[in-house]
Amino acid sequence: MRKLFGAAVVAGAVALSLGGAADAKTFRYATTGDILGLDPHINNEGPTNTMKNNVYEGLIHRAWDLSLHPALATEWEQVNPTTWRFKLRQGVKFHNGSDFTADDVLFSFDRIRQPQSEMSFAVNTIQEIKKISDYEIEIITGGPDPILMLNLPNFHIMDKEWSEQNNTTNVERGSSAKTYANLNMNGTGPFKLMEWVPDTRVVLEPNKGWWGKPTHNLTKAIFTPIGNDATRVAALLSGEIDLMYPVPLQDVKRIDSSSSAKVLQGPELRTIFLGFDQHRDELLDMPGTGKNPFKDKKVRQAFYQAVDMEAIKRVVMRGASANTALMIAPGINGFDKALNDRYPYDPEAAKKLLAEAGYPNGFPVTLDCPNDRYVNDEAICLAVVPMLKRIGIDIKLNAQTKSLHFDKIGAKQNWNTSFYMLGWTPGSYDALNLLENIITLDGKGQGTWNSGRYTNPRVEELTDLIRVETNQEKRNAMISEAMKIHKEDFGHLPLHQQALAWGVANTVAEVKQRPQNDVDIRYVTMK
Repeated sequence: MRKLFGAAVVAGAVALSLGGAADAKTFRYATTGDILGLDPHINNEGPTNTMKNNVYEGLIHRAWDLSLHPALATEWEQVNPTTWRFKLRQGVKFHNGSDFTADDVLFSFDRIRQPQSEMSFAVNTIQEIKKISDYEIEIITGGPDPILMLNLPNFHIMDKEWSEQNNTTNVERGSSAKTYANLNMNGTGPFKLMEWVPDTRVVLEPNKGWWGKPTHNLTKAIFTPIGNDATRVAALLSGEIDLMYPVPLQDVKRIDSSSSAKVLQGPELRTIFLGFDQHRDELLDMPGTGKNPFKDKKVRQAFYQAVDMEAIKRVVMRGASANTALMIAPGINGFDKALNDRYPYDPEAAKKLLAEAGYPNGFPVTLDCPNDRYVNDEAICLAVVPMLKRIGIDIKLNAQTKSLHFDKIGAKQNWNTSFYMLGWTPGSYDALNLLENIITLDGKGQGTWNSGRYTNPRVEELTDLIRVETNQEKRNAMISEAMKIHKEDFGHLPLHQQALAWGVANTVAEVKQRPQNDVDIRYVTMK
């Protein structure tokens, strides 16, 4: 039997200790935008997933250092190459007092697999979950699954009875979904939802009936979205909040030199990139022409070589980013350093490529960009616009809050974008997650955020093989082949990995910084 699975999946998690914990306190923290909703099976987005993890649990928990630990399952064993048997934790209650049993796992499995779910990647290889008893199940995969355990922390368990009573058994996608499950929460986790006022605050309190031993000393946690950078910094320095992220790069020295706070920095595993609509026969921005320039690889390459990433790194990111040629970061399993050299910045070559593709005078296109999700997201897009205008592209910028941005570019099967920004951290910390979600389409649960509908037959084939290959050397070779094909296809335009920067007030005794850039409040203690 396995009572603990593995060590840290990747290195890089950082802890900040500013003193010993004393009396319990309210923890007040902020980031750039609000969560997108409360339903654990939709809105696969960083801060939203982090909030889910405070309230809901999976069979396995991923700790602050990315190691895996028992949660709603206490132990497990592999019966054969495609079957795992799990013993479930007894005596666990949902926040409304209902008992947790195997029926809740089976119900959640059926729910997370619904077409509108953005979290189905977590169970993509699972063929069936069998109930052996109220506290024992078997998970049966369609073939050998080398990363099943890495995905299971993303499979949140809901209360079957609560969902049925509140008519919320179906998943409705999008930040505007008004279902009961998207406006309310009932999990088994260490915190309970007390209040959510959209765009204003989320209030959590400890679950006194939680089965685990708390590692925090909080009596309340208040999350506040603060979109304006200057306002967020001012709130930290004035003592209105205890932690904020991301720190605007120009304010790192200011915060570090203050007497009330300091900056905690580290590497992030998220890759920021631009995507193209490669599916429509007619680009949304070119009605009546019957043309979609992005279906031509030469056009995609022209865009790539027109973007000066060194200038963006130097001016926009103030050196706090790592330019990349790949869609995954160092630290993600499958990253191949040999493939990480970018094609050269060359606007004259880009103009020539456009002319060869039949667009010597360019064409019109809109760049969809969030303004409150990633570090300097709108500023990056503002920098890209004149770079593309230089090669003749009539480009317009559509920058908006992340809820509107993700609704526009993420409406699966009806993606409403031609050219867009997105960032991605594989939830399993393995390249397969990127392959399935971003650069393939041909399979159940695949292509959830492939908003430009890039596809390549060999990449699709390799992804199917990678999913079941247990020989790590062979598996990594196939990942590298898929990444090389995608790179040579100019399937997306990778930009960089941004650096983590959190502003932490002296009121905080300890906080753990994780490379996926989220604040897990179970690892926070206050002075």
